[in-house]
Amino acid sequence: MLLSSLDQMIFSTALPTIVGELDGVEHMLWVSTAYILAATIMMPVYGKIGDLLGRKPIIIGAVGLFLAGSVIGALADSMAWLIIARGVQGLGGGGLMILSQAVIADVVPPKDRGRYMGPMGAVFGLAAVSGPLLGGWFTDGIGWRWAFWMNVPLAVIAIIALMALLHLPRHSASGTRVDWLGTALMAIAVTCLVLFSSWGGNTYDWDSPQIIALIAGTVVFGALFVWAESQAVEPLIPLHLFRNRNFNLTTAASLAIGIAMFGTLGYMPTYLQIVHGANATESGLWMLPMVAGIMVTSILSGWLASATPHYKWMPLVSMLVTIAGLVMLGGLQADSPLWQVQAGVAVVGAGIGLGMQILVLVVQNEFPAAEVGTATGANNFFREIGATLGSAIVGSVFTSRLTTLLTDRLADAAQAAAASGQAPDALAQTPQIDSITPGAVAQLPEAIRVLVTGAYNDALTPVFLWLIPLLAIAFVLLAFVEEHPLKQGAMPGARRGRSRR
Repeated sequence: MLLSSLDQMIFSTALPTIVGELDGVEHMLWVSTAYILAATIMMPVYGKIGDLLGRKPIIIGAVGLFLAGSVIGALADSMAWLIIARGVQGLGGGGLMILSQAVIADVVPPKDRGRYMGPMGAVFGLAAVSGPLLGGWFTDGIGWRWAFWMNVPLAVIAIIALMALLHLPRHSASGTRVDWLGTALMAIAVTCLVLFSSWGGNTYDWDSPQIIALIAGTVVFGALFVWAESQAVEPLIPLHLFRNRNFNLTTAASLAIGIAMFGTLGYMPTYLQIVHGANATESGLWMLPMVAGIMVTSILSGWLASATPHYKWMPLVSMLVTIAGLVMLGGLQADSPLWQVQAGVAVVGAGIGLGMQILVLVVQNEFPAAEVGTATGANNFFREIGATLGSAIVGSVFTSRLTTLLTDRLADAAQAAAASGQAPDALAQTPQIDSITPGAVAQLPEAIRVLVTGAYNDALTPVFLWLIPLLAIAFVLLAFVEEHPLKQGAMPGARRGRSRR
């Protein structure tokens, strides 16, 4: 979990420098989207195969894939190789996220699971701040490639520890059939979904043949995936899961939460660097209040879920707190003091931590041990679909708004300079959209720098407010969750049976 979460966040501070060095600002979105897309596709695959064949060899293989992606990234000399590396890391990272949660479900009953799931949420919070800090430290010091090299010894240690210390029941592979057709159809549908959400209104017009074809591909291959699941002997995402009320509600809510959460967190370190002039390390340090919020409320929520009979209220309060944080971030101005930014991210972090692990606990409590991995993988799959959409949509809307605002304001400044008889030579120093990096902005003349940072702020902060309706929808959905008592007792024979129909 630490490896996967750390890798999602470590590039948030390093990315502006990396894409500037590799001349690929226009492809910056894909560095994060490639990881999330690959991880999303693999989540239900790992969940299902872990249920069928046992988790230990699968999680070791996932760490191995993650290790390979890290080496490729460390050696990358172009944006294409960087994006490929992030995709390979995602292929492994999806398994690390799912299987670490499923292993806990193998050995700990739901009633006691909160005490373990809460700290796992805190691990995400720790990675949320240590990732940007390390990314900034590497970028400002020994070089961004160490953000990849760092994973190599950690992954090797993880593999050795898993082989030596993780003892789980062995499974026989006889009689099992992996749903490869469903996996392929799902991968195509998800890829089409991400491409049209990323390119629509940005690279291509919404009514262009390319976007229309991608939308059609999403619908067609999504429908084919549902058909394949209805026919498969061991479906990747069994359709009977959707006959469970709590699974449907928490999964739909997780989709909305994923859009809002990753649409917000991914851009804050870059915002601090561009608008507030932070270096990569400082932008990580300035995000410390967010990790404090996540860690405190995540551990608290896990403890309360195990110690008290009531847990439904925590995701509901989580939505309200996160909405309050988005309101605070949406009201930021380019000249807002730093404490306002930190207060906003702290509140968002507290909201995320309070409900994130409880939703996983609710899903795991609904199904027998033989289906815990599949159900966990399916729930996280839809949350990561939201994360993919959140990163893509926010990135596309932000880039489009920044282009429009910067073009308009530069034109206004040029007209004002011409009307006053001043030479607008300084405007020629303004970087192109594809080349806006913290270093480039810092070198601009004061008047132009203020214009650029103002446009950057005004392009991003309103997007936070546009995410609030999604969390409001999630709140309504979660209000209808039935609060079933958490199961007690040992977990004998976990995963030894096949999925119960």
